[in-house]
Amino acid sequence: MKNLQIIHHRELPRRRPTPITHCNLQREEMESSVTGGEDSGANISLSVKFSGRTIPITNLSPDSTIKDLKSLLQPLTNVLPRGQKLICKGKLLVDGMTLKESEVANGSRIMLMASQGLHQGDGPILKQAPTRPISRANNATTLGKEKTEVSVDKNRLDRWKATGVIGLRDYNLRAIPDEVWACGTSARVIELSNNAIPAVPAKIGCLSSLQKLFLSANDILDNSINWEALVSLKFLTVLSLDQNHLTTLPPALGLLTSLRQFHVANNKLSSLPNEIGLLTKLEVLKVNNNRINTMPTCIGDCIGLIEVDVSSNLLSELPETFGNLHNLKSLCLSNNGLKSLPSTLFKKCLQLTTLDLHNTEITMDVLRQTEGWESFDERRRLKHQKQLDFRVVNSGAFDEGADKS
Repeated sequence: MKNLQIIHHRELPRRRPTPITHCNLQREEMESSVTGGEDSGANISLSVKFSGRTIPITNLSPDSTIKDLKSLLQPLTNVLPRGQKLICKGKLLVDGMTLKESEVANGSRIMLMASQGLHQGDGPILKQAPTRPISRANNATTLGKEKTEVSVDKNRLDRWKATGVIGLRDYNLRAIPDEVWACGTSARVIELSNNAIPAVPAKIGCLSSLQKLFLSANDILDNSINWEALVSLKFLTVLSLDQNHLTTLPPALGLLTSLRQFHVANNKLSSLPNEIGLLTKLEVLKVNNNRINTMPTCIGDCIGLIEVDVSSNLLSELPETFGNLHNLKSLCLSNNGLKSLPSTLFKKCLQLTTLDLHNTEITMDVLRQTEGWESFDERRRLKHQKQLDFRVVNSGAFDEGADKS
């Protein structure tokens, strides 16, 4: 018992206090940030699981809302915020709550579920997004038997010269045939769509009377178009470059001052050149299904525009100069991240009767608060009623696509 008492009363050696140094403080701060310690104001990094891939999000404030997080995810996923459902630890996150209130801490993992149809651009960015296929007639069955050149006899060449129309669609051409250049000033319309043509050479300039050029669904790249020769075609009114591999358009585009229709959909454009404002005779502009994130303000100088299609891009706003397009009748804006319209669109564009807002962030409340909405609403109702009377469309076409709330 005495031994036990001695052991009980024996004084243990005192531990010397650890001196406070810069290194110790730094280590404590690092440990606190890793474990989510007492500093609740530290920025948050998290990962979002979506469609088989992981998206890292860094430097978020704990006071950021779930809606803020969805806005950050929009350009990374192409899914509009209202089409996103975020789930963390089995709980659906609410837009108005902050990350802190939602118990989303540093290192959290969140799952994103996308509602079908509520997207911008070409749709959600997947883990391995397939390249856009160029559909050519009977491509699979004619493999190994593709025509790389077309036989042009004297009768055919004479017919081209007499009519001025050269039709070579769906010939799987690898280049523009020399016989086309032989037509010279006789050529007025050339249809070369749905081939495998990789370039537009300088010889295009010899077709000085050309009015319409169709080159959709080919293999044309940015640097494979001789724009110097192309813009020398002073009578060119229609140019179609849909479904190629274009990422940019040059300033020289503005020299095609006779152009009335410009089709460049289904490419990879991220912007339009400012010189597009020089095309004052342009009536139809179709740039849908690209990667355009902003429209130039000079679009308002294209005062002849009647139809504009910028659907399935990455636009979050439109310039106010859209209100200068007084002849505009049709405007397609679907599958973009738009939250509002130019304030003068309804007030100044008095010809506008068709407006497609499907899969945008614009609601009916936003439309009703836009000046001139009542007049536009009356015009579009009258137009659709006439179409219904003549059985041109059914009642399902009477819909802008804006949510009711």
